[in-house]
Amino acid sequence: MRIPENRPQGVQAPLKAPVHPTLGAQLLRQGEMSGLQPGSGGLGAGSSSLPVQTREAAPPVRRTIKQVLKSYFYWTSPRGSFQYDIMVTLILAFIFVTPHLWNYGDKPTSTNLNTQPVIVTGDGAYGLIVTVQASDVNAPAASPDPVIKKALKKAMEPVLGDSISVVRWELTRDSAGNPVAWKIWAHR
Repeated sequence: MRIPENRPQGVQAPLKAPVHPTLGAQLLRQGEMSGLQPGSGGLGAGSSSLPVQTREAAPPVRRTIKQVLKSYFYWTSPRGSFQYDIMVTLILAFIFVTPHLWNYGDKPTSTNLNTQPVIVTGDGAYGLIVTVQASDVNAPAASPDPVIKKALKKAMEPVLGDSISVVRWELTRDSAGNPVAWKIWAHR
């Protein structure tokens, strides 16, 4: 049967670790250099006779740009640090700012339908021949080619989507010379 020691509650016995002969001498010398006396009891009653080794604050190590970028890339900063806050801010800026600066091409389909029917036929290969009424194209016949091409593509968009490419076109007119319809050769 073991007899309990008579100690106040919460006070533990000092740890007794084996001391290496040369290591103990080194610690003793370090303690003498730092002004500690062996066995001075700097920690109160019951402390060991070995001095406490104090470490002087080393000057901060400057990191290279490569190390900083690597730490940002691998996200090694602890949560709540300045670097962590910078990364979160950059991500949020990317999410909220880039849609205004960058065309992702994810437009909703147009709800304005053509007033006249659009006729789509295949031309035998991978292309299409599309006939659009002249009233559905918002460009005069005398406009430059890029303007007409853009207006024709916009007129075909509700039916064929925006992934269509206009190759060439022809304007058909009635006997009075008024535009009637556009015949468009296009492909996806």
